[in-house]
Amino acid sequence: MRILISGGAAASFLALAPAIHAQDAPPADPPAPATTSETTDRTVYPADFFRTYSPANALDIVRRTPGFTLDAGSQDVRGFGGAAGNVVINGARPTSKNDTLETILARIPAQRVLRVEVGRGEQFGAEFAGRAQVLNLVLNSAGGLAGNIDAEIRRDFSGQITPQGSASALLRRGPSTFNLSVGYNNRHFPEEGTDTVTALPSGALVEFREKYNDITDRLAFVSGSWALDEGENRSAHLNGRFAVGDFLLAQTNDVFPVGGTVRNDLLTQDFSRHEFEIGGDITRPFLGGGLRLVGLATRRTRDNLENSINRIEGDVIGGFEQTVDDVRDERVLRLVWSRSVPNGWTVETGLEGAFNRLDSDVRLFAIQPGGGRTRIDLPIDQAVVEEYRMEGFFNAGRSLAPNLRVDGGLTFEASRLTVSGDTEAERVLRFLKPRLVVDWRPGDGWRTQLSIQRTVAQLDFVDFISAAELSNDRVTGGNPDLLPQRAWELLATVERPILGDGQVRLEFGYQAIQLVQDRVPTREGFDAPGNLGSGRHAFVRGTLDAPLGRFGIRGGRLTVNGTIRDTSVEDSYTHRQRAFSNFQEWQLQATFRQDLERFAWGINYFGSPAIPFYRRNEIDVPNGMEPFVNIFGEYRMNPQTTFTLTLENLFEVGGTRGRTFFTPDRSNPNPNLFEFRERNPHRSVALRVRHSFG
Repeated sequence: MRILISGGAAASFLALAPAIHAQDAPPADPPAPATTSETTDRTVYPADFFRTYSPANALDIVRRTPGFTLDAGSQDVRGFGGAAGNVVINGARPTSKNDTLETILARIPAQRVLRVEVGRGEQFGAEFAGRAQVLNLVLNSAGGLAGNIDAEIRRDFSGQITPQGSASALLRRGPSTFNLSVGYNNRHFPEEGTDTVTALPSGALVEFREKYNDITDRLAFVSGSWALDEGENRSAHLNGRFAVGDFLLAQTNDVFPVGGTVRNDLLTQDFSRHEFEIGGDITRPFLGGGLRLVGLATRRTRDNLENSINRIEGDVIGGFEQTVDDVRDERVLRLVWSRSVPNGWTVETGLEGAFNRLDSDVRLFAIQPGGGRTRIDLPIDQAVVEEYRMEGFFNAGRSLAPNLRVDGGLTFEASRLTVSGDTEAERVLRFLKPRLVVDWRPGDGWRTQLSIQRTVAQLDFVDFISAAELSNDRVTGGNPDLLPQRAWELLATVERPILGDGQVRLEFGYQAIQLVQDRVPTREGFDAPGNLGSGRHAFVRGTLDAPLGRFGIRGGRLTVNGTIRDTSVEDSYTHRQRAFSNFQEWQLQATFRQDLERFAWGINYFGSPAIPFYRRNEIDVPNGMEPFVNIFGEYRMNPQTTFTLTLENLFEVGGTRGRTFFTPDRSNPNPNLFEFRERNPHRSVALRVRHSFG
């Protein structure tokens, strides 16, 4: 019902768009208007369009592109094609996964951007098929050295001041471009709160806890790249990255059990990680088109140590310790050929092969009174998971009329997956994934797109391995029998420019899913990732990007992104329909900013509801901090230097979490225990200085 109501309201808003558009006035601030190219079917924004925002780098420009929402893709998706975001550079996707799109864009100086083009995904290759929007960042051919320096200090509510920063340089010599970036991400997250445990149905207090978390997350990295551009279908790229980081948590926990002895529970986490990646591609003319070969190799290692120790008056009375050591390796080769052929057709075909491996060793110990340790044997806590995967694809499309285009594709995916160690499992999976996209522009700025495709989710190798969650006093079992969920997905998109350079866009989606990946019981009595039956996922997603000059707010702009979801699947314990685990019913993000020559200010809002997880003997409902509001101000000392002051969590909103427990599991409809957690990081303030040169 909520979806239908929101969809109706959204449709009503779109119905008003022509009236708004009819009164549109040219935007007051951008000195150069956007244009729509009839030959390329792309909306083009010249570099001068963004001048009013004084961008320091390409990331600033992408974030200021009207109606465009950056999707960074996923580092965890195996393979190259499926991990794509929605930005390309000079028409090609960066050959990197560990370097996120935000990182890559942030190290490109704004003065090296010639223009921005926004078009439908099929224009940029099979990785982007079905996307309503992909942004192409076109760089100019200016030579010499340019770069950025970005430094920040942050003060949190504990009084600690934490620095972080990065520097990047870009050098162009003839057709070659060299880029080097170094950085240190450093965040300190202190938070305080309480836990309250009550018996059900009486509501009587069982236990009360006072907690303080001291959290630090640090990552140092160095990245480099080389690009050669000698014209159409004559290019090459090489990139590399190395990073080392750690996550540290120290929790103090004063526990007051009703009728029991007060104790102190100490939780510590020391998680270290190393990342290495090298990748590249080369494109050459072949049979009237372009042949591109992409290669990528990554390695990620984790070395985690976690302790939960219970003490009474300084004496150890019990607890747990867990170590996790794992290594992830990935090797990818992708070969793609594309060209335009007579009668207006564009075709693309290719192959991708990938090898992925996870070698994981989890060791859990019980800490005895006095500090001794006893090993606890978990099912599947030491295992090696390997996958050989291949996919072949063919895509073709053409314009049937000046305002109508059809694109289609077919992908065949096959993989062989093995699990060895504490258990032995092997399976061979094969899938056909067809796709059809129709793009229609009826006129007066309207654009619509309808796509239908078959999708298959990837399995997360970590789901095969058992591990304890010491901060939650529970064990997540491993499941070597997990299968990928698959779905038929329908997506309809409607968009239209408003108020000059603004835009409104709505997306309506429906997914009919088989083998929903969720939580299931294991033979050993644990809760683990697993497959349920068939389910559905319906959603409405909208974007409003509106310049406010014609309403008397000079330099003002309002951007709103929102999503409403409805999911349903049969629960394996209650056999009733319920929502999917780990899905938000709605999400809303809004930003207002005003740019006034040397000064700018703005306010950001983010809100979302609780996110339920349906486990074996509990319903776990974390709730993000809502409403989470930041306010910021900028001073542009000159076109190259900007100071930004940000106040985060303006209203000091904390996060909450409710855990409802059932005995022996959720087949019993009557819960017996409820735990309520609340954590508050309070306000923090950050001062950021950015300087560009060249």
